[in-house]
Amino acid sequence: MSTVSFPAAQLDGAPVKLDQLTALALINYGHYTSMRVDDLRARGLSLHLHRLMEDCRRIFDAQLDPDWVRRLVRQALAEAPRSVVVRVTVFDPELQLARIGADAQPHLLVTTRPAAVDTLSALRLRSTQYCRELPAVKHVGLFGSLQRRRLAQRNGFDDVLFTGADTEISEAATANVGVIAGNRIVWPQAPCLTGVTMRLINQTVGEQASTAPVTLRELVGADAVFATSATVGIRPVLAIDGLRFPTEHPMINTLRNQYAAIPTEPW
Repeated sequence: MSTVSFPAAQLDGAPVKLDQLTALALINYGHYTSMRVDDLRARGLSLHLHRLMEDCRRIFDAQLDPDWVRRLVRQALAEAPRSVVVRVTVFDPELQLARIGADAQPHLLVTTRPAAVDTLSALRLRSTQYCRELPAVKHVGLFGSLQRRRLAQRNGFDDVLFTGADTEISEAATANVGVIAGNRIVWPQAPCLTGVTMRLINQTVGEQASTAPVTLRELVGADAVFATSATVGIRPVLAIDGLRFPTEHPMINTLRNQYAAIPTEPW
């Protein structure tokens, strides 16, 4: 089997073979987690590992050894820059399309890319009716999300905001969305992926955060809106459709400072 000359990707700690990537591309069955790593440390690392183990049981009915994950990621980081985005993808290159129900033996694809060094601009979101399959799982089935993100970007927006038929909002394509009301945070109650950054914020602010149904109409009374992800942290939302929000709200700055103060964990 030929190998792929791509030093930023390793499968089970070895160079990736072409047919192994082909299986992932053609069958596209698996799950993953992504995070920013600085100097071999990451915020919420324990939560990322827990997500990988939980999703492996859900998707493959198999156990995943967190120590094995850590060892492979440390190996991949050995020659990486000081600040990178690490993605750990769990899939089985031996699973066949017609026999997807066979017992699985998950493998780990670890990829790295340089992390953003500049502060990203505030987001402009376009709402669209959509719900990811198995929204509680961070799976690799991203076509629906990315196709709607593409349509949003082709129409002048940065990303997409998913809603239900009743315009109740849930999440962005690859991020959670929080609403600020005074000094409180309201997370949408609609089905979505509970992200690691969202969990860390909840641990930090405690009773200041709550979950409730939020519709597009109710956003008119919001003081500010922000998005969260483990690769970027906290990013203000400038607009949703034609509705605009302040991007320098004191609560956003407070959340950024609190998030930055969360201790990182070593790989």
